[in-house]
Amino acid sequence: MKNNGGILALAAFLSTGLIAITNSLTKDTITEQQRLQLLQVLNQVIPTDIHNNMLSHRCTLIPKLHLNITQPMPVYIAIKNGKLLAMAVEAIALDGYNGAIKVLVGVDTNNTVLGVRVLQHNETPGLGDKIDLNISDWVLSFSGKSIESVTDKRWAVYKDGGQFDQFTGATITPRAVVNTVKKVAWYASQNKDKIICQQNNYEDPQ
Repeated sequence: MKNNGGILALAAFLSTGLIAITNSLTKDTITEQQRLQLLQVLNQVIPTDIHNNMLSHRCTLIPKLHLNITQPMPVYIAIKNGKLLAMAVEAIALDGYNGAIKVLVGVDTNNTVLGVRVLQHNETPGLGDKIDLNISDWVLSFSGKSIESVTDKRWAVYKDGGQFDQFTGATITPRAVVNTVKKVAWYASQNKDKIICQQNNYEDPQ
């Protein structure tokens, strides 16, 4: 029994040490991959021809509760020749069918949505997961849409009288995404000056 216990303890110690070493050796690689992935998605929601700065390095934060969430969310600022032209805002839809849905929304200074991508979700495969660009092109329907007011009735799914398609048997998921993108677009349209004032006080989110 003592021998077996000693062997198990030694195995556990060696396993823990191996995990720690592996984590140490791969930490920088993982961080770099995350940075590259973030940059790729940012350039999908904000076209590269309207900025000449590194979006992932130009970041400020939206204070919590401004988008009905309980944590500050990053805003990536697109600048060309010293002028703010667009921003990409991370936000969370808390009312998805299976929980929170994290999105990234690109908006220009003319209150037009440039692009939307879903960063994370737990929606039902075959139904709600159509918000994922890898599954369907539904999320592309936001591109080019503008917002005129916080009560703009066009910003809803067809079932609610709006302009966005819903999924058969899964209206809750697209409704949650549409509502959140609307909030982000309106927030951006109303807070351009404030964000411009913050643009020199940025931090690298990585």
